[in-house]
Amino acid sequence: MTMMRELTLIGIRMESPNRAPVMMLRETEGYRYLPISIGSVEATAIAYEEQGLRPSRPLTHDLMRDLIQAFGVQIEAVEIVELRDAVFYAELVLANGARVSARPSDSVALAVRLGTPIRCTEQVLREAGVATPEEEQAELERFRRFLDGVAPEDFSS
Repeated sequence: MTMMRELTLIGIRMESPNRAPVMMLRETEGYRYLPISIGSVEATAIAYEEQGLRPSRPLTHDLMRDLIQAFGVQIEAVEIVELRDAVFYAELVLANGARVSARPSDSVALAVRLGTPIRCTEQVLREAGVATPEEEQAELERFRRFLDGVAPEDFSS
């Protein structure tokens, strides 16, 4: 049986120098972060949901959520199960036991819409997880509290 660790979505950040979006996940019980490079469409879908923004028409992940709910399917978890040749692989774990292969970015975009737990194998976290020293943890927590209090309007002129 594979050891799974629960993760929390921290957010999307733009990685320099080419400003590529990176999805940041963090162990719920631990100090490791899992950065995963993702496409701009998926980054936008995740960021919109995080910020509670509702486009006038459903995005693809909204459509997927609506279809899943209309068919009465339950997604029990999103699991990041493998890292092969610098590519992450994920699966949607359905209540009936079925597993559906999916990209981690699409899986997380669905998870934030459905309130589904996000998990990762211990093996993937050992290979790609980044441990943050404890002294940086306090600074990250202060920054996180700051971000929680900031609204997009605070940056408009």
